Amino acid sequence: MSDEKEKPKYVSAVEYIRANFHPSDRVAVLVRNGATNKVQQRVTTAEKLAGTQAQEWLQHKSEKESCDIYIGMNPLKPEAHGRTKDDIQTIRHLYLDIDYEGPAALGKIRQSNLVPTPNYTIATSPEKFQIVWRVEGIDQEQAEGMLRAMARKFGGDQAATDSTRVLRLPGFLNKKYPIDFLVQAQKHTDRVYHASDFRLRSEPVDTDFRPQSRFPIQGRDSQKPLSQSERDWMYAKRALARGDDPEEVIRRLADFRSSEKSNPEYYARLTVTKAQHQIAAEKVPTGPPGEGNQRSL
Repeated sequence: MSDEKEKPKYVSAVEYIRANFHPSDRVAVLVRNGATNKVQQRVTTAEKLAGTQAQEWLQHKSEKESCDIYIGMNPLKPEAHGRTKDDIQTIRHLYLDIDYEGPAALGKIRQSNLVPTPNYTIATSPEKFQIVWRVEGIDQEQAEGMLRAMARKFGGDQAATDSTRVLRLPGFLNKKYPIDFLVQAQKHTDRVYHASDFRLRSEPVDTDFRPQSRFPIQGRDSQKPLSQSERDWMYAKRALARGDDPEEVIRRLADFRSSEKSNPEYYARLTVTKAQHQIAAEKVPTGPPGEGNQRSL
């Protein structure tokens, strides 16, 4: 009998959607075919997404077309057709994406007094997890600061710290590996948390895909904002300069841009390659041997 009591409680996709969103919430669902790199994003209400027609379509995409299924964790504005930060209506969740040393990270979270008990632990593949907390009364800037602080503290993916993030939808297959893995969400509590329940210090840190430099790019109008492609390139340079594995940098960029690029992996690889060439060029001396870079007066 004790084994039965300790058996984890897993929730279906429909149960997960209904527990985490109001029926009228407009949410984004993302369908990615790893073989073709084709990405489809649809925005619909939580009520329709939990309905039979949408669930059958997602099951077909997952099982018959080998697609991975993701869901945006924060509701979108009524007029939104995309999934940008300006499209976010309210912050409904905080989360962590744990790709490395998953069991150890879970242990740190459970033992920590800095964060409350998560609402869900989602097993996304062997020893990899996504952790979800339901929240209310937290604005977007505050939420992203807390996401960065938790990722840094518990070893989460620094690329998964924006409010537009999509996480895997439980009940569907992870198709990224040679052997399919059923994504399962274990429910721990129904509580809804507030900012005061999280005791981490939300310091501004490198958000990876935003520029760090305080100085404008040479030859550029300082009043013109950086494009996302420029931010991606600057992130790649920073990551490579600090010794990150180029393939890991490519993975992060591809994941971050998955809903915006028809071939996110190709885009990410091209961006990282350009960053590598730029770093190599900057290391080449510009003056004759023995003279360094001295210039005559």
